[in-house]
Amino acid sequence: MKPSGPFKRTKFPKTDYFFHAGFGEGHGCPANDDWWELHRFHNLGREFLIEAARERAKEMAVFALVVVASAWPVIYMIISVVKLLLKGRPLD
Repeated sequence: MKPSGPFKRTKFPKTDYFFHAGFGEGHGCPANDDWWELHRFHNLGREFLIEAARERAKEMAVFALVVVASAWPVIYMIISVVKLLLKGRPLD
């Protein structure tokens, strides 16, 4: 199917995707009424980051336990082999 051109009539009205409200007042600074909303949003973001850090710390502790539990048999095997080699017994 061939794509339709930009001048083909459609059922939907044309939309200006490059609309800019202009420079007006404020220049990116929130109005006094919007300050409270911005402050609440900032607190929400801060609380989320604190909670995420807490969860990450819990996950790291559990991961450390799993690593230690997995490494213990390997460490014990190395110690046993070193003890056997230090005794000087033949491998037969």
